Amino acid sequence: MALRSHDLQDIDRCPILVPMLDRAIDVARSIGEFLGDCDVALTATNGGVDAAAKAGRKVVEFHVPKLAILARKLDLARLTVNGEIIVVHRSPAVNMGAATVILPPNAFLQATEAGETVLAGLVTSAAVGAKRVADLFCGCGPFALRLAASARVTAVDSDKPSIAALGEAARRTTGIKPFAVSTRDLSKEPLTAAELKEFDAVVFDPPRAGAEAQARQFAKSKVGTVVAVSCEPSTLVRDAGILMGGGYRLEQVTPVDQFKWSPHVEMVAVFRRN
Repeated sequence: MALRSHDLQDIDRCPILVPMLDRAIDVARSIGEFLGDCDVALTATNGGVDAAAKAGRKVVEFHVPKLAILARKLDLARLTVNGEIIVVHRSPAVNMGAATVILPPNAFLQATEAGETVLAGLVTSAAVGAKRVADLFCGCGPFALRLAASARVTAVDSDKPSIAALGEAARRTTGIKPFAVSTRDLSKEPLTAAELKEFDAVVFDPPRAGAEAQARQFAKSKVGTVVAVSCEPSTLVRDAGILMGGGYRLEQVTPVDQFKWSPHVEMVAVFRRN
């Protein structure tokens, strides 16, 4: 947008994209020319660029061959439209610790690979010594799959495709501890204090709205270590207050600046039972 306005400015390149996504704007425009008004999400994967479009009109069978030709012309690893897989040329996989995850369409990931590595390092360091760990709001498993190198992990998220991809990645990965996955909407049905009894440490990385309901269950629990990952300071402060009110001590907060040239920041907060 133009400075201090709501006017959109046309751009042809983004200087902070990874090299694989250097042509992202051209790819998005090509897809948009075919579909009309749409949102296009592009992800750099081991197999190349994964494209997921959300279009206003339904993509019917008649259009699929044309879209497949377009995807090949653009050298996309995979193209999906409105959640429907149009074509897969190469596996849209990413590495997470010792595992390789084949991403579901339009999967949520951290903004950068480097940022994810730093965040995961902070999370795993905070959970050192834990034998049983829960990873809540786990997504495709950037923390869970790394934690599984030394601890039994239970990973929980409401997104069924992400949980399925994570479970499959864990089954294919050798050398990790026992791994369980579960689909559950933690904002409506948080793990209770009774359910949390089996864990030595819990990691949670909720959406920007935070995890108030889950934090209240932490406050009632006896879990020794809780690690919060958040991209929204206000909801982290609220959830931290609930934890501290329940007897947790805030040990440290580490900001991770993975959103270049923006005021946003990711944070990792570590809480220990007093």
